[in-house]
Amino acid sequence: MAKIACMVVLCMVVLIAPHTQALIPCVDVKLHIAACVPYLTSLVPLVPLGDCCSSLAAITILDRQTTCNCLKVEANIILGFIWEKAAALPTVCYNVNFPYPTSAQFDCSTV
Repeated sequence: MAKIACMVVLCMVVLIAPHTQALIPCVDVKLHIAACVPYLTSLVPLVPLGDCCSSLAAITILDRQTTCNCLKVEANIILGFIWEKAAALPTVCYNVNFPYPTSAQFDCSTV
């Protein structure tokens, strides 16, 4: 009986582990967004500088959705956040492959 219980737990760990690794914690998103704050909060610069684009490139669908939701939360905290500039990130960042939210009501499940 103990062997069966151990096998069940082991199977659960194996099945759950890849899914938990795919999620980007909001703390990490906040650090990545920090590189984009000058771009997202002012009319100048016209393009993101530094690590903004490379740090926002998400790999999996779950990563993109998590990043999107975290960005919506952070946008309410960042003073002077310009939604239009966030929406332009896929255009100005060639390696960002999903549409960032264009408003606080953006449905992140669509990315």
